[in-house]
Amino acid sequence: MKNGENRFDSNFINEINAILDEIENIIKLEKSERAALITIGEGKLYSNGLDLKHALSTPGFFDNYYLKLLVRVLTFPIPTVAAINGHAFAGGFMFALAHDYRVMRADKGFLCMNEVEYSLPLHPGMAAIVRIKMSPKTYRDCILHAHRFNGPDSLDQGLVDIIASENDVLPKAKELALKWSKFASARPFYGKLKEEIVRI
Repeated sequence: MKNGENRFDSNFINEINAILDEIENIIKLEKSERAALITIGEGKLYSNGLDLKHALSTPGFFDNYYLKLLVRVLTFPIPTVAAINGHAFAGGFMFALAHDYRVMRADKGFLCMNEVEYSLPLHPGMAAIVRIKMSPKTYRDCILHAHRFNGPDSLDQGLVDIIASENDVLPKAKELALKWSKFASARPFYGKLKEEIVRI
């Protein structure tokens, strides 16, 4: 994810899906017993969310983002880890939440859903993903208050699994990925088990 602010538009979604296709093809061909996926941004941003101008002017964009990307990551047939190197806002936060595990930089960066500040509704499917990943109080604060969760807050609220220094975000994500990569051998049932967990 080296696309500046990593704002999601149709092209960016298609590019990520092409990479996910390639990963699935590789793990099928190699029949590896271990596999995991890590996503990471660069600099101070993991992702600054959707390209709103594009999203609002493109028919079907929100369904496309939800169905083709978020649900796919949510039910990906191997373990997934978001290495949140910086800010993850709105659609970027949702993308991180779609992963199985999250490692966040402890000292800088916020997780935030700020749609209320722009008077924007949430797509029902997107709201469902956010809801199943946090407690009711955290969900309320996230959606209705546009609360910005820093690293320690995010860990305390169960939004992330680990917080780490800037230089340790990716190594810690790799440790998590390695720990749970053994369950990649359970595919294709691994993705099915995820579907049962989320029920969306």
